[in-house]
Amino acid sequence: MTLTKDLKKKEQPKQKQGMLSNVMEQFEVAANMVGLNPNIKKILAVTNNELIIHFPVRMDNGDVEIFKGYRVQHNNALGPYKGGLRYHPTIDIDSVKALAMWMTWKTSLAGLPYGGAKGGIQIDPSKYSNTELERITRRFAYALGENIGPEHDIPAPDVNTNAQTMAWIADTYMSTKAPSERSKNQHVVTGKPVGSGGLEGRDRATGFGVFLTIKYWAENKNIPLKDKKFIVQGFGNVGYWAAHFLEKEGAKMVAVQDAFGAIQNTEGLSVEDLFKYTLNNNGSILDFPGSSSVKKEDFFTLDCDICIPAALGSQITKNNAHKIKASLIAEGANGPTTVEAEKILLEKGVTIIPDILCNSGGVIGSYFEWLQNRNGEIWELEEVLAKIDKKIKDAFKRVLAKSEDKKIDFRSAAYFIAIERIEKAYIQRGIFP
Repeated sequence: MTLTKDLKKKEQPKQKQGMLSNVMEQFEVAANMVGLNPNIKKILAVTNNELIIHFPVRMDNGDVEIFKGYRVQHNNALGPYKGGLRYHPTIDIDSVKALAMWMTWKTSLAGLPYGGAKGGIQIDPSKYSNTELERITRRFAYALGENIGPEHDIPAPDVNTNAQTMAWIADTYMSTKAPSERSKNQHVVTGKPVGSGGLEGRDRATGFGVFLTIKYWAENKNIPLKDKKFIVQGFGNVGYWAAHFLEKEGAKMVAVQDAFGAIQNTEGLSVEDLFKYTLNNNGSILDFPGSSSVKKEDFFTLDCDICIPAALGSQITKNNAHKIKASLIAEGANGPTTVEAEKILLEKGVTIIPDILCNSGGVIGSYFEWLQNRNGEIWELEEVLAKIDKKIKDAFKRVLAKSEDKKIDFRSAAYFIAIERIEKAYIQRGIFP
């Protein structure tokens, strides 16, 4: 039984499938596969807390704008809530609920002492100045108040947020505490700048994890990565670092897509040269020397061995899945593949490394930053990458073993392991009262 094959028994919705319906279908089938206790299934099928905040911020011109922010806490059976904050105009309560649920499975699969949460602000950050974004971020952090905390709910960077965003949140949160307590609350967020309590290597942790899962898949198949062609959707933090490490292994990046468009070169695009180019081109990859443009709708149809969707959710759908030529899809983004698309891909024999395994390097890195802050330690880059590697390797081995033992696909195996761990915690502790 697999998460996708079992869905053939259900009539698929005619409307475009959103992330929430996607994750709920995955959970439903996984719960049945595991034989999840019905009472625990009821708990995990809903979120613990959902917070919607409307807050005012004064703009540079003196006008006041009202913003909508979210924080959804799905489950904390294994430990404090953990999950990123994204700034994007498409954010709504359903997408945040889906992302929070995925975080629960991700932290459980990685063996971390965390639950799952997610949040953000419904905003296009490109339309605001840096000083306005600082005020928006600080006001949002203040409005969240005690709904976040270093032992309760620990945000991190996500789409359109970064180390600077986390520094503003940490400073705002700590300023609400008594002077003697401020230093004890530095780990209220992770992904901070290194000079402000951040972790060496946290910037590349997610992309490094994507690379590692590809590497371990290739090693298991006895496939050399040298000269393998890969395409990357999203050339931000995740996509860039995944491509960076793959290129070091001798693989060739032949196409990239970002919010501005898509480019290709069948002979290969230099990862480092393209990254430097984007820094001087307002973040855009377009018109990179030696490349040709590609239509957005044709990106996933390009000839390659490995496809890395590292942008937003629901990018690989039933409309383009049958055209994909890659033999491996490594999900750098959260929920980039719809259930309908995955069914098509698995029938074609395509391997999918699921998001909750593939991009877990970020939350694993966050865990080590959290520990570093709690223990008053400072770790060097090589030590951090080695720690992430060890966690990713362990999770990959467990997913591979479960996949082979149960004769199921990787996503099914990952969900099986994640849900079983949470179920065990509930069974051992009982349900209050």
